Amino acid sequence: MNPPRTLTCTTTVVDGHTARVTVSGDLTYTAGDRLPAEIAELLARHPVRSLHLDLSDLGFCDSSGLGALLTVLRATTAADVELHLDNRPATLDRLLRRTRTYDHLTRGAGQERKERLDH
Repeated sequence: MNPPRTLTCTTTVVDGHTARVTVSGDLTYTAGDRLPAEIAELLARHPVRSLHLDLSDLGFCDSSGLGALLTVLRATTAADVELHLDNRPATLDRLLRRTRTYDHLTRGAGQERKERLDH
């Protein structure tokens, strides 16, 4: 078994409305609270409308990592920011499908709000 890879988050504010956070390493119990903390700090500093998490270099994601992603979704929804999980690895998609959180995490907060208003 490979040792856990350290989680790093690199933030880029693309423009006044969009930010991208590149997530590298493993999103696990030992690092799960780092991602929500980074996002909270980003949202406090920059009132963006769209947040893209680039997950192309995400390694392992356990249930704590999934909890971290759900915490990020709650924070972005509360701030009226659309969340996009870009370049998801197949292993993450499998975890999201098995836990029935795929649709919840991949639709984006804006689409979800629109659907609630339409019903």
